[in-house]
Amino acid sequence: MEQMLHVSSNPHVRSKVSTNRIMQMVVAALLPATVFGIWNFGLRALLVILVSVISSVAFEWLYDHFMHKENTIGDFSAVVTGLLLALNMPVSIPLWMPVLGSAFAIIVVKQLFGGLGQNIMNPALAGRCFLMISFAGRMTDFAVSDSFRGVVDSVTGATPLAALKDHGFTQGSVSVWDMFLGNTQGTIGETSALAILIGAAILLIFKVIDLKVPLTYIGSFSVFVILYMLFSGMGFDGNYLLSHLFGGGLMLGAWFMATDYVTTPITPLGQIVYGCCLGVLTAVFRLFGGSAEGVSYAIIFCNLLVPLIERVTRPAAFGKGGKKA
Repeated sequence: MEQMLHVSSNPHVRSKVSTNRIMQMVVAALLPATVFGIWNFGLRALLVILVSVISSVAFEWLYDHFMHKENTIGDFSAVVTGLLLALNMPVSIPLWMPVLGSAFAIIVVKQLFGGLGQNIMNPALAGRCFLMISFAGRMTDFAVSDSFRGVVDSVTGATPLAALKDHGFTQGSVSVWDMFLGNTQGTIGETSALAILIGAAILLIFKVIDLKVPLTYIGSFSVFVILYMLFSGMGFDGNYLLSHLFGGGLMLGAWFMATDYVTTPITPLGQIVYGCCLGVLTAVFRLFGGSAEGVSYAIIFCNLLVPLIERVTRPAAFGKGGKKA
């Protein structure tokens, strides 16, 4: 008796972890940085976060509704986009800016490219870069008004990285300990390296991410900064290196945005190449560019390189004698 076999396309082995479960874990991992940002900058930070998240979810629902597509707000990806976008904004921005940034991130970067899994760059960072290009003054104004000030000192709007770039570490313009704890100027979610590392530990414990990309990113960045110190005549200064590691969006970008599944290479070697590109570009932008930052643009640029990186690092197919077809 003939037995009928059902032949289906790959993948044949499927993970039991759903998309919404992964996104919920990312939201949980972002809570330490989110809570600290609210504590550090006051209730105004909570308002910016709520506006950004609600706007992202609303734009996703509206697009699905008017395009007659299946509603996808239940996968929590819009919540992650809105939360990351808010954490990458200064607390003093007008509330229409997170709405505009959410619209660009969800509609232009995510949905017009086909939705979750099809976007060519990280939607939250693309939204931030869009706002940075369009409203640079607003996006770099880190002065905190006394009317909604939290713990951080609001005497000046300069971030530690800006002070480091203008005056150097020897002037005592930055405190590594304050940068690690988060008592500094900056965007809502980037100031506390400690809170970000707690969130990163959650992602690692629950195996949402692995260490390849973030460690390669941070490691290559550190090597570049060390070489810069040595060849510029500065000499090795551990405090200068730690200031660059804990300052700005490096930690938030390395653990939460550079590890985005959609915009990260799937090949093991490709992830290492990707991390090295991120580290080198971030260091180049920070040390030689006009801005004290560089994480957002480095990640966006490397997102665009992912198809090329995957093509170059693709392993040889089984049975091809070590040669790629």
